[in-house]
Amino acid sequence: MLATDSIAVFAAGVGAGLINAVAGGGTLLSFPVLVWAGRDPIVANATNALALWPGSIAGALGLRRELVGHKSLLALLLPPALVGAVVGGWLLLRTPTRTFSALVPYLVAAATLLMALQRPLRRLGGAPDREEGAAHRGASAVGLILGQLVVSIYGGYFGAGMGILMLAALGLYGVRSIHERNALKNVLAAATNGLAGAYFAASGAIAWGDALVLGAGAALGGYAGGALGRRLGRKAAEGVVVAIGATMTVVLFLRR
Repeated sequence: MLATDSIAVFAAGVGAGLINAVAGGGTLLSFPVLVWAGRDPIVANATNALALWPGSIAGALGLRRELVGHKSLLALLLPPALVGAVVGGWLLLRTPTRTFSALVPYLVAAATLLMALQRPLRRLGGAPDREEGAAHRGASAVGLILGQLVVSIYGGYFGAGMGILMLAALGLYGVRSIHERNALKNVLAAATNGLAGAYFAASGAIAWGDALVLGAGAALGGYAGGALGRRLGRKAAEGVVVAIGATMTVVLFLRR
């Protein structure tokens, strides 16, 4: 890898890790840089999934205090996250990228709108606030499990906007704190990217030089982003999420 490529990939990793820790959507920064560096899009996508895994872990560590009391919710959502990661990875290596990429702008736009309207939607639906340690059962819990499965399939396949979809779903479910949602999202994203990345590695679809450089940058950015996310107020953090989602939607439509 050229020195200029290494610098660009590392900087993209830092930015992607920070964005993922605060809101999600870092893939739209790191993936295009890998393609710009001349990597095959499928290899770039697979490498990106594995490389951003350390950043998700670092982001979760930066918000580890917000995970206290949410063990039961994590236990509920980790299995569909892992299953979805494998299914999505399998689809990536066997489905033409163009078909699914055409849907990505609409998925991200819908997730951003859902995030922006989650408070009135929760009031309309009567969804109660989920306190730490709350029991998770009933139709709303089943819907959250199925939603996590679909989001993780999407994340294993491409991943741009996966974090925003998770944040929106957790908000509608009733996890009221944006920082708690961020912490949960980071753990679930780490599980999805980690298992999908392992599948891609076993399939020989990883550019290891890029993965190491991008991963180092993502870990640095993820930890910094987790600490930054806690300092933001609730409304400010939610505003950042919606702004990133709106920007991602415009960029994706322009790339079509």
